Amino acid sequence: MQDMNIKKVSSHELGQKLDMNPAQIRKDLAYFGEFGRKGIGYEVSYLISKIKEILKINRHINVGLVGAGHLGIALSNYNRFTREKLSIAAIFDADPNKWGMSVGHLKVQPVSELQETVKEKDIKMGIITVPATEAQKVVDQLIAAGVTAILNFAPATLKVPSHVHLRNADLTTELQSLAYYVD
Repeated sequence: MQDMNIKKVSSHELGQKLDMNPAQIRKDLAYFGEFGRKGIGYEVSYLISKIKEILKINRHINVGLVGAGHLGIALSNYNRFTREKLSIAAIFDADPNKWGMSVGHLKVQPVSELQETVKEKDIKMGIITVPATEAQKVVDQLIAAGVTAILNFAPATLKVPSHVHLRNADLTTELQSLAYYVD
């Protein structure tokens, strides 16, 4: 909406766009404070800034990516991260043939430099795109370095302590779930 230069939006319009009940939208937003005015609606830029504040996505977060294969390189070149205040601050790989390779504005580093680089660059989040056999070792290294939020693309079940937030992104499972809808 902001990209379309829309200044104000009503709960009814939001409901139509999100396929939600406008009353539920008002109730959900009211839980966090007063965002709009009855009969006038919500100021889009203010609403976006408050929602980002509530979701804690109103700040810049450095991300470390482990695995400089095809998926890792594709993710590191995904430019929407920057727009959303996320930036790949370092890329690591275990393969010595990839060390020093340029990926965007970064050079691939050895995994042995992970701990030091995470602290140096204040990396708070990690992305894993390594083979399943290496994933637990990598997640343990990220946690030891202080990373507490990890997105895992490896096809492996990982164990993390309760203070670490892990999300698994399994593209095969997602495609298989979509297969149900294909005639």
